[in-house]
Amino acid sequence: MTSVNKPKKRLRIFHGRMYFALQALAGAAWWLGISTIPALQTATLGGIDPLLIAFVDIPLFVIASALAALDLRWAVWIATGWTVLVALGMVIYATATTEAGLGAVLMVLAAVGSVLFGALVLLGRIPSEWILIGPFAFHSSNTRVRSHLLLRTTIQVVIFWGVFLIIVPVIINAFEDRWNLSYKFPILLAVAGFALLAFSSVIGVWSARTIANFGSGTPLPAQMAHHLVSRGPYAFVRNPMAVAGLAQGVSMGLLIGSWLVVVYALIGSLLWNWLIRPHEEADLLERFGEEYREYAGSVGCWWPRLARS
Repeated sequence: MTSVNKPKKRLRIFHGRMYFALQALAGAAWWLGISTIPALQTATLGGIDPLLIAFVDIPLFVIASALAALDLRWAVWIATGWTVLVALGMVIYATATTEAGLGAVLMVLAAVGSVLFGALVLLGRIPSEWILIGPFAFHSSNTRVRSHLLLRTTIQVVIFWGVFLIIVPVIINAFEDRWNLSYKFPILLAVAGFALLAFSSVIGVWSARTIANFGSGTPLPAQMAHHLVSRGPYAFVRNPMAVAGLAQGVSMGLLIGSWLVVVYALIGSLLWNWLIRPHEEADLLERFGEEYREYAGSVGCWWPRLARS
């Protein structure tokens, strides 16, 4: 490991330890809360007797998280494993009984956080390169025929939008209703969601077609562009499809009246930004060199920059 990477690794480990410290404090605060606020106990535990799990959860979640914050690695395994197990149990319980839906959501979020930040403590990084396999591995497109690229782009857009903007939100909304967590949005939010969905979808299609027309590639990592694309929406932000995807996810949540879908879109965008974007930018820098360096220096990632002199 180089001398440059060692400080970065120590900083990542520190961030992971801080997460477990916050998780320990949150767990202790939650146990204090359910002992004094009956509504919180009902919302997060339903009909489960807190005494049945307190003797196990406090040492395996609260205390283990605190020990993980002190850099005891065996405690990371205990806290993470227990959190994942409880999250699965709460999801099953809430789905079967329609109770403790909020507890299921909180434990799922805690499980995701424990896995990600546990990797930081144990490895000094999150091995996000494991995601980049199959159709998500970076390769240039094997064809430059525009008609073929446009057809492939259309198929990819239909599949990805169908899965991440229809199927997954419908499933999340079904759990939300089953867990009695649904909230009726004002009609104006639904109208705003429809308008935002239309606008962001136009940006998404424009971005995908720009890659095919000027980059000789598709949005799929396995069929990436042969040329650096800096036209169309890519002249304003470096990742217009990611921006469009975030806006589409949020708009779907507003449109169907699901706050959990909005949370899903926000968390998904954060995970993409932290786990996938660094690999994508490293690949672009390797393939296009100084051309990409200058482009990245003048065009913002998520938000357009003011024109420079």
